Amino acid sequence: MAGEQHADPAAVDAVLTASRSLIAVATRSLGAAAEETTIAQYRALVVLASRGPRRMVDLAEALDVAPSTAGRMCDRLVRKGLVRRHRARGDRRSVLVSVTAAGRQVVDEATSRRRALIAEILERLPVPAQQAVAQALRAFAGAAGEVPDSEWPAAVPVSERGGPELPVPPARDHAKERA
Repeated sequence: MAGEQHADPAAVDAVLTASRSLIAVATRSLGAAAEETTIAQYRALVVLASRGPRRMVDLAEALDVAPSTAGRMCDRLVRKGLVRRHRARGDRRSVLVSVTAAGRQVVDEATSRRRALIAEILERLPVPAQQAVAQALRAFAGAAGEVPDSEWPAAVPVSERGGPELPVPPARDHAKERA
């Protein structure tokens, strides 16, 4: 197609190399939670903490997995007390998944540890290089659809019996998106 943009192979190689370091930081940042929470489960917690309650199909889409896979993952997270399923007040047929206070604590503690580990690495670079890394990674995260920490919804305690009325994300029309 005319005007189609392709990824620069050198950029792909650089990001691939950096991603290995970032995966190591992510794994180390889980600390004790890593014994009971997989990286995939942690990613689900982050999606729920950063984007708020989701329908299972929307969570699966955000994680790029099948809804049945997301369902099994949530079953495990529910048993661990890290997420909960509840009916939306506006549409009682719709079941939402949300992060619990314990799940949010796992995310917040890992984020704090990750922040410290990343700071240790960045301190090895001169300030202009740190700023260049920050600018490039903001652009990369935006292209990947990540929600910046500063835009995450506030942690709201939700009772086990009900909770606040929560908006149900609209279903996506994949046929329109392909057109």
